[in-house]
Amino acid sequence: MYAIVDIAGQQFKVTKDQKHFVHRLDAEVGDTVEFENVLLTDENGKITIGEPFVAGKKVTAKVLMQTRGEKVIIFKKKRRKGYRKTNGHRDYITQIQIESIGSAKPAKSAKPAKQPVETTESTETTE
Repeated sequence: MYAIVDIAGQQFKVTKDQKHFVHRLDAEVGDTVEFENVLLTDENGKITIGEPFVAGKKVTAKVLMQTRGEKVIIFKKKRRKGYRKTNGHRDYITQIQIESIGSAKPAKSAKPAKQPVETTESTETTE
């Protein structure tokens, strides 16, 4: 069983117990995060495609580590002009481990507020 999930703006093909590095998530190490933006699921050959998301499915993952990625070097040069510029950066990333791919619990339905009963009293005034 696998699913394709939208996590922090990127799409990942995930299976149970798989580890992924994703863009920084706002969660502490050891926290459990849920992703409800499931685009596609495959359950033993039965493929379900969402429009845009599959209804009633979610992916649960555990945050393993908050870290920074490898350094990316940016080098700019214009030939014959003497222009050379070196720059770089390291992205903040989160390592997660997929715990389950399953059904989302239905949201608790809020009880509708009691509507006031309208009375049909005649408020005619005689002049």
